[in-house]
Amino acid sequence: MGKHTVTVNGAVREVEADPDMPLIYVLRNRLGLMGAKLGCGLEQCGACAVIADGEKVLSCVRAVSEFEGSEIVTVEGLADNGELNRVQRAFLDEGAAQCGYCTSGLIVALTDYLARTPGADRRGAIAALDGHLCRCGAHPDVLRAIDRLIAERADGV
Repeated sequence: MGKHTVTVNGAVREVEADPDMPLIYVLRNRLGLMGAKLGCGLEQCGACAVIADGEKVLSCVRAVSEFEGSEIVTVEGLADNGELNRVQRAFLDEGAAQCGYCTSGLIVALTDYLARTPGADRRGAIAALDGHLCRCGAHPDVLRAIDRLIAERADGV
């Protein structure tokens, strides 16, 4: 066990954890942030996605010690003063979830893609979701949310 200092959703947090403990366990079990989910534990489903230093990463096998000094944003940290970000709002408005297990990973991945891609388009958004598994069949709703986000961007929203 050791103490690790991580910045999560803008707050500097000190956590007691084994340096090899995967970040997902620290987020969920030490910090009470339940948005990122542990799906496969093998970086193959995307449910554990977070943004670290401005880039989407999967947190289920990467050790907390790798994130010392990093800025981590979870799905909970995407909202601003209680207002959902545009991806969260599109998912809510389009009903782009059924069981919801994959939803936070999809939202994080799309938020990252849109933030880093000025000419974002549907094809790129879909590619950004490569490796994110959804088994409940919310795909048509997710695609509607993507189309909405791309249209809003084209309209300057």
